[in-house]
Amino acid sequence: MIKAALGGGGRGMRIVRTQDALKEAYERAKSEAKAAFGSDEVYVEKLIESPKHIEVQIIGDEDRNVVHLYERDCSVQRRHQKVVEVAPSVSLDDQQREEICEAAVQLMKSVDYVNAGTVEFLVTEDEFYFIEVNPRVQVEHTITEMITGVDIVQTQIQIAMGKQLHDSPIDIPKQKDISTHGFAIQSRVTTEDPLNNFMPDTGKIMAYRTGGGFGVRLDAGNGFQGAVISPHYDSLLVKVSTWALTFEQAAKKMVRNLKEFRIRGIKTNIPFLENVILHEKFVNGTYDTTFIDQSPELFVFPKRKDRGTKLLTYLGHTTVNGPVSQGKEKKPLFSKPRIPEYDLNQTYPEGTKQLLDEQGPEAVADWLKNQKEVQLTDTTFRDAHQSLLATRVRTKDLLDIAEPTSKLLPNLFSVEMWGGATFDVSYRFLRENPWERLSKLREKNAKCFISNVTSSK
Repeated sequence: MIKAALGGGGRGMRIVRTQDALKEAYERAKSEAKAAFGSDEVYVEKLIESPKHIEVQIIGDEDRNVVHLYERDCSVQRRHQKVVEVAPSVSLDDQQREEICEAAVQLMKSVDYVNAGTVEFLVTEDEFYFIEVNPRVQVEHTITEMITGVDIVQTQIQIAMGKQLHDSPIDIPKQKDISTHGFAIQSRVTTEDPLNNFMPDTGKIMAYRTGGGFGVRLDAGNGFQGAVISPHYDSLLVKVSTWALTFEQAAKKMVRNLKEFRIRGIKTNIPFLENVILHEKFVNGTYDTTFIDQSPELFVFPKRKDRGTKLLTYLGHTTVNGPVSQGKEKKPLFSKPRIPEYDLNQTYPEGTKQLLDEQGPEAVADWLKNQKEVQLTDTTFRDAHQSLLATRVRTKDLLDIAEPTSKLLPNLFSVEMWGGATFDVSYRFLRENPWERLSKLREKNAKCFISNVTSSK
């Protein structure tokens, strides 16, 4: 096996089975390592066929205290990238677990390791082999936190501040007193299409709903309705972790939560994850790192009907555009909008806007205090427009009535024509420049204030 010295995530790795394949594998591994990690340094190690991938969570402090928080089984992998993790492993016996965890502790003590890290091993029936150390918090640290009760992220921050493992505020017990409670499973929900070689999918999330309940942890990023998934970032959408007293209960809880997800608009690997958790090899713990490659049945999915999204899409389309009948219809003819008659040559009467421009806000305040009559604000352009017509009227149509309003209603105190919904619809639905609209309406309605410019008076 040729591996990138700075590698991870399965990149920069090549298996070499014959001498003839060595040169090409070496060059490919170096090229991929250089592109992914900025260094083409590689090394060679023994290839272990069909092993378990077991990693041990380690935490150490500056006083050379090092403890382990037991192991995680990360054998469910695709192209050396982890997909589902379990803690603790259901396939290790007590002797193997003790030997592997103690080896990890001794290794980290020998280098005076400080803070959180992970020691990774490949495990066969009788032996285990060290492969690497990840000097950081792993994606799957959540399930270790769930079975030990130790907040790994908070602990590493406290250690970085010089705190000691067994003292306040960290208070991690001595190794002999650290134990696990129950079992936890983590599934990585990604925006990838399992039927298209796990190609990352992009687009807008139209619907987003998750599961939950006791013993369920969701570590989410940009998963929400309306979120745009771009090709420029990792495809991980949310980590789902479940805990229960037994492994079987944790697995059932994971399947329930995966089934309760409703993500529409983009493809995800959720059906694939369901198949993994329900598979006999996963349930009995006999899976290894070749599990996905040797189980084509994991890629057989029921056809999703997506009835809810289809119904909502139809209702929305019909509400906005009207019912669609069979056959070709003529484009509807609408009556020409009626614009109030007024004298085009009439000059704008003096109003509150001119008073403001000429004498300032104090003059307007004094003038308003001296008025005996109730002052009126016309809300046609904003509040009535928003309430009755869903703010859908175009700038052109508003401009047609702006000047008549100003000239035919010379005694108005102000005209309300702007708000949050007005801005939002103008920009996103009508594809218009909202600031340009405001400027043109200001020009056509020159005599009085434009109120509610920032959506609140």
